[in-house]
Formats: sequence, C-alpha cells, structure tokens
Amino acid sequence: MTSQRIPVVVLAGFLGAGKTTLLNHLLRSARGTRIGVMVNDFGDIGIDAMTVAGQVGSTVSLGNGCLCCAVDASELDTYLEVLTRPEVRLDVIVIEASGLAEPQELVRMLLASENERIVYGGLVEVLDTAEFAATRARHPETDRHLSVADLVVVNKADRVAAEELRAVRETVTALAPRAAVIEASHGRIDPELLFDRVVPEGEIEGQMSIEDFLYGPDSPDGAEDTGHAHPHAAYDTVSLSTATPLHPRRLMAFLDGRPEGLYRLKGFVDFGGADPANRYGVHAVGRFLRFLPEPWPEGEERLTQLVLIGTGVDAAALRKELAGCEQDGPGDLPDERSMWGVLRYVPGSEDEPEATDGTV
Repeated sequence: MTSQRIPVVVLAGFLGAGKTTLLNHLLRSARGTRIGVMVNDFGDIGIDAMTVAGQVGSTVSLGNGCLCCAVDASELDTYLEVLTRPEVRLDVIVIEASGLAEPQELVRMLLASENERIVYGGLVEVLDTAEFAATRARHPETDRHLSVADLVVVNKADRVAAEELRAVRETVTALAPRAAVIEASHGRIDPELLFDRVVPEGEIEGQMSIEDFLYGPDSPDGAEDTGHAHPHAAYDTVSLSTATPLHPRRLMAFLDGRPEGLYRLKGFVDFGGADPANRYGVHAVGRFLRFLPEPWPEGEERLTQLVLIGTGVDAAALRKELAGCEQDGPGDLPDERSMWGVLRYVPGSEDEPEATDGTV
C-alpha cells in the first residue's frame, strides 16, 4: 500500500552549513514520528546515546523511538533493508550525505534500490548564508549540488544583512531553478516540509510536546534563543478534495509544469473511467514523481485528495490549475491512451524513465 512506503530524505551540505543542527532539530521535533538516521560519523550529533557507537555498522536506539546507525556507501542498501523491516516501524529515514558519497550518487543509489518499502523523499541541500561565497570558491562542486537539489535551506539567515541575504537567495534560485528555496536560522525548518509528522495517541495536534518543554527552541550551542517569534521557517499548504475524476493528460501537464517553490505533492487521484478499478497514490518531491495504483478500498467514497506543500506558492493559482484538471462532463472522457503519461511513472512500467540526475 502507498501509505507503507517510507520516504528516504538525503541531507547534504558542506562542513559548517548547519545540516547537523538541522538534523538535531528534526530529532527533537520528532514527537511521535519514528525517524531513522543514517550517518557515517556521530561526532556532532547532539544525542548522548550516539557517543557509544563510534564504528561503522553500529546502531543506536534513541529514547524517542528513533534509530541511528553508522554506515558507509557500500552498506546503504543493507541498512535500508534493516531499517525498513515492518517491526522497526520507522516513519521516515534521513541520510546525511557528508562522507557517504556525492549527493548526486547517493540519490542515484536510492533510485536504483530494489527495496519496495522505500520511496525517494528528496535531496535537501543546506548552505551557510554568511559563508556562501567562500564555500563556492573552495568547493566549485557547490553549483552542481544545488542544481540537483529538491529543497535548498538557506541557513544562518539571521547572520547577514537583508541585502546580502537577498543576493544569496537570488544566486541560489538561479543555480537551482526547479528547487524550493527556504530561509532558516539554526536549521529550524518545520518537519512537515519533509515528511508527515505522526501525532502520538492522546496528544492533540498542535499542542506543545514534552520535547518542547525539555529543549525549548534549539540553537547550535544549546542555549535558548528568544530572538525569533516562531521556531520554524514558513511553508505553504494547499489541499484539494473533489468527487470529480481528474483527466490524466491535464494532470500530467500540471505536474510537468509545476511551479517553483512547490516541493511536495501527495495524495490519491481518481481517474474515473480511465481506470475504474484503481485509485492512484501520487508522490512528488522536487522533480521526482511516482504513481502507485491500488484497488479502491471497499465502500470508500471515490475522491481525489491531494496536498501540495511548498514555499512562496500562489495557493489560488494552484487551486485554479487543479480545478482545470477535472473532467468536464460526458464529452470530456479520457481515452485509453490518455493514461500512458501516468503509467510512465508507475514503478516497473516498461515506459518508466530512467533517473539520470536524481529526478524523473
């Protein structure tokens, strides 16, 4: 089933960019979400339990139900097999790319994996705003990394003047034209931007968790930061629910031209008479796209239900474009060939395109 696939997020960035701080923030914000973390060095991860595992092949269970393991690139698929076992019950896996492989190669490995329990969750590139120019000078490959990223976190945005921040963002947007770009301080992005957060049983969604009381707003030195009114960088969410089937050709046209800033798209699609037996789970992150057909649950109302997540998106325009994908009466019924574009993105399809740069 679509809901059982575990997103695997690749977290990349050069030394000092703040990806470890961002990773710690995700772990502290996990609440009821079980996160599997794959790194090759526990050195700067701010979780005490990790210090006992200094060797490749070690696995540590964290107090909040999350797991952390030390791996090298050759063991990636082996550990994915371990972490995706049903009894482990992980909700998401985050791989820290540093020291494992080039981010682009790591993405290729994930897309080539035969593990049917995972789905690509995106390449997140973290950069230090204050050191951005110096980093590009030291590491010319920075531009290439940005060009294949699905989400770019312009981190440490609080350390530069507004003019410099604007200049960095303009450069990043030019280098990563298809990526969502979000500004952050202390690695604070809302986990919902990357994965669906699980609300523990008995907890009201949105209420303060025990982690909020224990840690407070986290900063690199562990001290509380009172200079920010909200602990997370903002994102936008647009939802669609309609009983009118979507036309496969028009939906594919929308997905092929989805706007800048739209990072994730998830949900189920009803294609009506084009395939009356199945609903199609859809999973898009950055430029990656997958459709997963499955039989309609018995007795369930046939609805298209989609959630779109991004930064700086035009919600009204998105809703209008999606409404334009709805089938418009008996004269607008799709023919059998109209599903060909969709089927190209179904795993195992003969027409499924090969991934050459971390995208399909």
